[in-house]
Order: sequence, then structure tokens, then C-alpha cells
Amino acid sequence: MEGLFIEYKDPLFGIILFFALIFMVTFFSYWWGRFKTKEDEKSFDKFIKGFHTLPTEKELDDILKSSGLSHKSLYLLASTYIQNGDFEKGIEIYTSILDKKLSAEEKKEAMLLLGQTYLKAGFLKRSQELFLEILARHPRTPSALRFLLVIYEKMRTFDKAKELLEPLDEMDLETAKDAMYLSIVSLQYNQKLPSEQKVKKIIGWYEDNHQLGYMIFEYLFKQTPSLAWKHLDQSLCIRIADILWNLEAHQLDLDIISSNAFLRELYSAKGIISSAQQSDIFELDVLINLHSKGYQGADLQFEYLCGSCKQVFPFSFHRCPNCLAIDTLKSEMLLTKASFETNLSFQ
Repeated sequence: MEGLFIEYKDPLFGIILFFALIFMVTFFSYWWGRFKTKEDEKSFDKFIKGFHTLPTEKELDDILKSSGLSHKSLYLLASTYIQNGDFEKGIEIYTSILDKKLSAEEKKEAMLLLGQTYLKAGFLKRSQELFLEILARHPRTPSALRFLLVIYEKMRTFDKAKELLEPLDEMDLETAKDAMYLSIVSLQYNQKLPSEQKVKKIIGWYEDNHQLGYMIFEYLFKQTPSLAWKHLDQSLCIRIADILWNLEAHQLDLDIISSNAFLRELYSAKGIISSAQQSDIFELDVLINLHSKGYQGADLQFEYLCGSCKQVFPFSFHRCPNCLAIDTLKSEMLLTKASFETNLSFQ
């Protein structure tokens, strides 16, 4: 026993015991931490799930009837509904804000947002009434003038739209592009003017101003491809690549194509000619190489970016559907699988 008792006093034993205690404390601390982390994650997930859905109809009514939320919070809630495409709820929230006691500036802001929501939802008449009311109270409101201009454009009352350019010009705002855009759109919808005169006027406008190139050459290539090629601004070729890509073989001008490096690459990628062996543009280079190996199963599609708001759309536009800016389209190439049309007989 005496020998055993002495062993307990051995310094080595004390060191072993000390490290054993440290190990046990560390071990239990580690697993307790893991347990607490999992519990916290479960609790947080449960909490955050409540934000994945917007308030129910009843909850929204309760929110609007109570005065607990600030105007800023209500604006944020309305914006969330509108981004989800629920314009009705957004309109309801903005209308409830207008029912509250507001300063003149706050009321103008709420009316502007309500007018924009009506415009996005397609209620042009209601949107028009709101912007006219804003201008009656606050004549120097450029945003209201621009939205009203867009409404008149959508309603095809182009004369009224053009009248709004004068007050915008008086406020030293750029209106030259708007004026040319409205002139071209109104000309396209003019049923009394022959197509030849429309084309001649549009070509003249472009040669004088060199603006709205995408819009103008899209129209020209649809109406008269031969004249479009004759007056083609070759600095625009990359920008209008989607228009050029979708032309039929009989609509092409091979002399102009052969004189332009980008056009040679574009139509070699399409398989119409074989004068380009490679391209610095990745998508065209891939297609050129595939065609050289006899593979016909790839094609090009395009998506469209607004250079102003950076929104991407699957369709081309002249006025951005999101921010309403004019002539901000940028087309981007996408490689895709080719689709082959087959004539099916139903006899």
C-alpha cells in the first residue's frame, strides 16, 4: 500500500491526470457546442421560414388598418409584392398610404409610385389620371412628364406625347432621342403613308442623326432588306447580330458580307458561307469549327440586356420594359441546340 500511495505522488501521474481532465473538458465542450449549433440552426430556420411567404389577405388588411408600420416599411412591402407580380396588392398598399396624413412631398412620392404600378399593371387610364394630377399640383416633375409620355406612346396618341417634350426641354433635359423615337414610332403606325415613303424618311433620319440604329435597321430589314444592306452602318453589325442572323439566305448581300470580317464570321458560323476559319467571338468560333467538321446540330439564340438597368429579357425591345430607357439594348449570343422544322402532311 505504501508503494502504491507513493506512486500517486509521482509527478508523471499528475501530468497524465491534468491532460486527461483537459481532454474530457474539451471533448464535452466540443459536443455541447455542436449540439447548441444544431439547435440554433433549427431555431433560425424555423424563424426565417416565416419570411418566405408574404402576409395573407387578412394579415395584410390588419397591417394596413393598424398604424404600426412606418411609411418606409409599407413602401418596402408594396415593392416586394410588385416584384412578385402582384400589382393588386401593391396598389392597395400605396392607396392606403395616400389615405394617411402626409406632407405635400410625401403625397407626391406615393402618387408617383401608385402611377408607376398602374402603368406596369397595364391600367393606362388610371395611371394617366394620377400623373396629370401630380403635374397639376407640381408642374416641374420630370418623372411624371416622362411616365405620361410613355402612357401616351402606349395609347398611340403620339401628338400628345410630343407635346410633353417641350416642358422637358425647358427643364434642360435631353429630349432629342425621345423626339426621334416618337417620330419613328408614329411614322410606323401611320396607315396613310406608303411604305416606300416611310423607309425613305427613316433612312434620312438615321443618316442625319446616327441614333436608334437597332430600331431603324430592324425596321428596314423587315421592310426592304436590299435597301437596308445598301445603307447599312457597318459599325452596328455586332449590335444588330441577331437581326442579321435571322435573315433568310435570299435576303443576304454576299458582296457586303465578304467585305466585312464580322459578317464573314457570322455567316460562316451559320453555315451559309465558309470564308472564315475562326472567330475571336467564342460562340461564333465554336459554330465555325462544328460546321467545318460537318456537325449541324448547334445554333445561336440571343438574349437582350438593358444597358441602363442591366435587366435581361428573352425578347428584343426599343424601350426597356423595366426602366423605360430608349435604345439601351445589347444583344448577347447563346449557343443552343438546333431545331429542325419538318413539314408534316395531315392528309
